[in-house]
Amino acid sequence: MNEKLIKEAHELRSRGFTTGEIADELNVSKDTARWLILQLTDKKTGEKGEKAPLDFAINWQSLGGSSVRMKYVSAALTDMALEHGEPEVIVGITVSGIPFATMMADIIEADISVFHPIKHRKEKDAQGAVSSNFAPVKGRRVVIVDDVITSGKTISEAIKVYKDLGAEPLAAVVLIDKKGIDKLVGVPVESLIRVSRLG
Repeated sequence: MNEKLIKEAHELRSRGFTTGEIADELNVSKDTARWLILQLTDKKTGEKGEKAPLDFAINWQSLGGSSVRMKYVSAALTDMALEHGEPEVIVGITVSGIPFATMMADIIEADISVFHPIKHRKEKDAQGAVSSNFAPVKGRRVVIVDDVITSGKTISEAIKVYKDLGAEPLAAVVLIDKKGIDKLVGVPVESLIRVSRLG
């Protein structure tokens, strides 16, 4: 892991970000975010820390900083989602799934919902939560959108919560899939970019 990521993780922690939020911000797994946070502590104490988890850090700032590029990528995500039916609601997973979901909903004139995953909550018995400020989902077809799949836990959690609310998840779509996942909880997963390890 590079020093820049370690410093960024420590800076985010000092600003009050949770480990899950740091993972989202740096587009790494939660385990990698934990490891990054521990590195500066280990340097200060002189201890030799554990080996870094195998992960890929994704920097899509050149995309996220341009509304035009975001619109084109959102159109591609929409095209993949429509292969699984016509959704009535597009679900954006906080934080990075929301811009894509918003643009996708605009493209197909669907409603929008926002999902807050467990990793953003500090309570021990916390569950992912659906924001009540957006569209109702009971009895409606939904597509779940996020930027990166690292382990699949967040999207699986969202699928379960939306099913429990009476929604019908048609598909999950992501910009980057680090795991190579085709289905989660019986729901198809589509990605624009799938990272594969050789060997």
